[in-house]
Amino acid sequence: MPAGRTTPPHPEKPRSGPSRRLLITVVIALPLVVLLLIGYLPRRERLRALVSASEKEEHSLQVVNTARIRHGTSASELVLPGNIQAITDAPIYARADGYVLKRYVDIGDRVAAGKVLAEIEVPDLDQQVHQVRANVLQARAALAQAEANLVRAKSSEHLAQVTVDRWKVLVARGVLAKQDGDQKEADYEVAVANRKAQEASVSAAQGSISAAEANLGRLLDLQGFEKITAPFAGLITARNFDVGALVASGGVSGHELFHMAQIGVVRIFVDVPQSYAPVIRTGLAAVVTVQQLPARSFSGKVARTSQSLDPNTRTLLTEVDVPNQASLLLPGMYARVSLRTVSAEPPLLVPGDALVTRANGTRVAVVAEDGSVHFQKVSVGRDHGTETEVLSGLEGGELVIINPTDDVREGARVKPAAGRE
Repeated sequence: MPAGRTTPPHPEKPRSGPSRRLLITVVIALPLVVLLLIGYLPRRERLRALVSASEKEEHSLQVVNTARIRHGTSASELVLPGNIQAITDAPIYARADGYVLKRYVDIGDRVAAGKVLAEIEVPDLDQQVHQVRANVLQARAALAQAEANLVRAKSSEHLAQVTVDRWKVLVARGVLAKQDGDQKEADYEVAVANRKAQEASVSAAQGSISAAEANLGRLLDLQGFEKITAPFAGLITARNFDVGALVASGGVSGHELFHMAQIGVVRIFVDVPQSYAPVIRTGLAAVVTVQQLPARSFSGKVARTSQSLDPNTRTLLTEVDVPNQASLLLPGMYARVSLRTVSAEPPLLVPGDALVTRANGTRVAVVAEDGSVHFQKVSVGRDHGTETEVLSGLEGGELVIINPTDDVREGARVKPAAGRE
């Protein structure tokens, strides 16, 4: 190349580096981003609206206390009140009118059967006994005389019969007149009648003796009532007279002298509700407690039941007998009787506060899995205080509302709180 001549520069080639690739990427991505924004933003807003509505609905649901329906145990304890009574209790009256001569016992004394408790002086009765005894002797003497007359009458009858037989032979032979024979036959008939009359007299005399002896026996029995005796072994719980008092016989117009009780075994009558009546049977074990002896319990058994319910109270009258050899249980005490019953099938138990009583029956508010409420009609049985047995309407495991308010209606949705399981 000649000196002094410059060579013209070469033209630069276009650059195809990172800037161009970025531009191409932006051009391609921009429409995609626009499309994404167009589809995502409305979806996100809808989702946010749904979540907001769900949260709002959740916060607006009424929160309720619930409990789970469960099966109880087959054995249950029934506690009933009752009054302790003596196994045998009897008032004692006088059977004879008179004045109290002696008194041998007082309140609180223990007596054996047949022991003399008091003596009554009855002078009139004693005189009647003497008189009737004399009447008995007189009747026996009259019987002896009637028996002697009967022997004489039989002898006269026999003699008259022999005489008649002889005279019949003589009259038939013509030795004696027929008139004389007829007279002897008449004498024989008179002797027969006399003998029968004497037999009747003997019977009457025997009857008189029997009547006199019966009257004497009655008076002797009444005389025996001058001594008042204990009809059974027991405790004197009342004495209502003093020595020298005038007493009258009989339990209606007379005055009660003593009152006796036998407390070696005591009885307690309790009224069992109708729901428990089918499981109460003779021999069922019972435990008796009294407030005065808090550390002691007494074992007893069901002795008998009335086998019928009182139509007014719908209860079964039941007698529980309790051995009381130490005499710690006294008649008149208030007692608590615990009966342990066993049912064939464990019952369903529902909280008592969950029951809703309406005109159309008893119902419970059951909460479904989706939180909706359904009022289920149930049939209830025994009341255990805080819980009640359900006989029908539930199967077990249901979630029920405790103390449902007026806002809890059929089909409403609620939010169960942590309840009892």
